[in-house]
Amino acid sequence: MSASNTTTITSIGAPNRRNTELALLVFAVAIPVFAYANVGLAKHGSVPAGLLGYGLGLGLLAGIAHLLVRKFAPYSDPLMLPIATLLNGLGLVLIWRLDQEPVLGAAMAPKQLMWSTLGVALFVCVLVFLKDHRILQRYTYISMFVALVLLVLPVFFPAVYGARIWITLPGIGSLQPAEFAKIIITVFFAGYLMVKRDALALASRRFMGLYLPRGRDLGPILVIWAMSMLVLVFETDLGTSLLFFGLFVIMLYVATERTSWIVFGLLLSAVGAGVVGSAEPHVKVRVHDWLHPLQLASNGGVTETAQSMYAFGSGGLFGSGLGQGYSRLIGGIAPKSDYILATVGEEMGLAGLMAVLLLYALLIERGMRTALAARDPFGKLLAVGLSGAFALQVFVVAGGVTGLIPLTGMTMPFLAQGGSSVIANWALVAILLRISDTARRPAPSPAPSPDAEATQVVRSQ
Repeated sequence: MSASNTTTITSIGAPNRRNTELALLVFAVAIPVFAYANVGLAKHGSVPAGLLGYGLGLGLLAGIAHLLVRKFAPYSDPLMLPIATLLNGLGLVLIWRLDQEPVLGAAMAPKQLMWSTLGVALFVCVLVFLKDHRILQRYTYISMFVALVLLVLPVFFPAVYGARIWITLPGIGSLQPAEFAKIIITVFFAGYLMVKRDALALASRRFMGLYLPRGRDLGPILVIWAMSMLVLVFETDLGTSLLFFGLFVIMLYVATERTSWIVFGLLLSAVGAGVVGSAEPHVKVRVHDWLHPLQLASNGGVTETAQSMYAFGSGGLFGSGLGQGYSRLIGGIAPKSDYILATVGEEMGLAGLMAVLLLYALLIERGMRTALAARDPFGKLLAVGLSGAFALQVFVVAGGVTGLIPLTGMTMPFLAQGGSSVIANWALVAILLRISDTARRPAPSPAPSPDAEATQVVRSQ
């Protein structure tokens, strides 16, 4: 008998789809470069001098991220990184395009490129050092404490544009702690609900087709509702309040599969929004502008909401062309932050706006698919929470700009100007890729037992 006569069993690994990711990244870099050249031709009649540098820089960032994903998360989803790169690249082009309008203030595209580089660096760090997403479960209550600190910090800084959502750090500038808090609070929600979901799923009685939760189990949702109201009252931050409370209700529904939690969440949201919207001056102004967008502002000009409506209307189906719109009429820095979607609608038309929204929808769908594929309950809840937070932020920003809901003041992920937003969302994508890699990675083949090897040798004889 020789070792060559023994039979070994090997498993066939699942395809890691990294070459697919690389091919998509080529398009994700080429499209913003083409758009950059288009803006330069439209505004100045020539190709921008920095086209080569921009293309090489964006390609270098995407290439480094891809190589690190290939090494540290080889079985992760192949679409998330290209979509994030494409959205980030288009955002840089749109901000640079708006920088060409002198009335909109200082140029922000170079600073946004720096923040994007830091975001990709954080993305890489998360992939390298977070070997297993389940490690985060150990820090459930620490995450709650850190998230609360981040949410409270802006109260001690002066209000900007009527809201206390920024903090100012020497040498760094303004940051929005809520962008990082949304990720940290999701870790807490996932860890807490994984332990308490059975108790929260219990129902005391059924009323009008709904299973009503027990009175003592209403505590968590009431506490979160109260905290979101406090954020809205003391910081006048409608966006963070909606995101904070909506995220918890979504994860609570996924954990318990009880529709009654959604109903209670919507009722509490309506009550809280009605009370605060009628009492808090800053929120009241936003609601008034939403209800009466064509009414003249206090300074005698047309409101930003009205200008946004005009931009969407003039864009038509295919838009006026990149660099050929009038987004500067919206005023202030709004076109580069809150209302950057108005520039997309005006210059790329309904077709371009739908394409951008579909990119967001596809990224959210891949996150939800990751949640379905996750093998552990904590990973499922964490992926749902991160995808839900991303979806809520896209909804409240797009809904505010298009007039569906009052404007919240949040930034469009990857697209709008804002260092905190782009850095936090790159970290969010990295965590989703880590969960995806764990879920898609083939299980190692079990080593054959000595009895099985002996039986196989006898059969080979």
